Amino acid sequence: MTTVGESAPPATTRGQTTALVLATLGFAVNFWAWALLSPLGPVYKELLDLTPVAVSVLVAVPVIVGSLGRIVVGALTDRYGGRIVFGVTSLLGVLPVLFLSMVQNYPALLVGGFALGMTGATFAIGIPFVNGWFPPERRGLALGIFGMGNIGTAISGFATPWLADSYGRPAPFLVVAVALVLVGLAFLAVGRDAPGRQAATEPFLTRFLAAARLRATCELATMYALTFGGFVAFGVYLPLYLKEVYGLTTADAAARSAGFVVLATLARPIGGWLSDRWGGVPVLSGSIAVVVACAIIVSFAPAMLLATVGFLAMAAALGLGNGAVFALVAKQVPGHMVGSATGVVGAAGGLGGFLPPLVMGMIYQATSSYAVGLMLLATVAAAAAVYSWFVMGAPQRA
Repeated sequence: MTTVGESAPPATTRGQTTALVLATLGFAVNFWAWALLSPLGPVYKELLDLTPVAVSVLVAVPVIVGSLGRIVVGALTDRYGGRIVFGVTSLLGVLPVLFLSMVQNYPALLVGGFALGMTGATFAIGIPFVNGWFPPERRGLALGIFGMGNIGTAISGFATPWLADSYGRPAPFLVVAVALVLVGLAFLAVGRDAPGRQAATEPFLTRFLAAARLRATCELATMYALTFGGFVAFGVYLPLYLKEVYGLTTADAAARSAGFVVLATLARPIGGWLSDRWGGVPVLSGSIAVVVACAIIVSFAPAMLLATVGFLAMAAALGLGNGAVFALVAKQVPGHMVGSATGVVGAAGGLGGFLPPLVMGMIYQATSSYAVGLMLLATVAAAAAVYSWFVMGAPQRA
């Protein structure tokens, strides 16, 4: 596997800071929008008398659309730059958010959730946007800080149910719509692409296939499907899990799930920093091994204290793994292909978050237990840890 040692064009510290702060805040707001339906899943379940599978589909639709959309917006970012693409995507996200604030039937919610998925695609805009501003030896930490925009999911977990309970169900949607407008305008007004950025000129399909054929892209897409997919899956499904298994209230379950997201988010820049110092593969392999152990523990539905420790340790491990993956992307993918490669890797991560909620919903509906689904996660994670250490890490150790 070839490591690409490209240097970023000269950039001022002020410009780097502005780009990183703007991208991280924009990512957080868009992720709040992307996660609007998940905390309200129990509410819609009771309001519309939905089955567990129907609720799983509702919360998973934005995930799958946002995941596949990353392929497109990543390529658009390589072509037009992060400033324009991030700003326009944020402004377009206002439309489905306002639509969802007004509808109360299941088909309309699915349509709105489908369109809402575009806000989750902004991840593939921010990675190349931030990457261009920093030299290779600092990209792991910078991209890890940008990845803290995942906190938008935690904000949604805390704020969305509270706003809906206090001011009515449309309230969180209206707040997010205003925030998206502010983010979109901020990118267009003060956002700047990195100095010396070269726009990609090849056709979209050519760039996509070239990025997808890279061995680094394929391997890291698989690992991100597990690490980020696990983060998204638990972020959207944990409220339902805690309510069903431990009998928590909707607000309590959403708050605990938000804590999971917060810890995973805070661990992400640490994963990038550790990867800058020690290499991405050791950090990735170790974090996935922790996920294996934690998944086995929580599969037995232990007492709340032990379950809390297990889920929080899993959150930290997933966050470290997320940071390690994109530290590796920044070092192993040529600079002019980072947007397209990020689209592929990010899409895989989102798909990894789409399938587990559906599988968990079907397994629970058939067995009235989540144990089988969690043991399945442990099995997949164990295989990924072995591959990461013995295959991906072999060239570095040699």
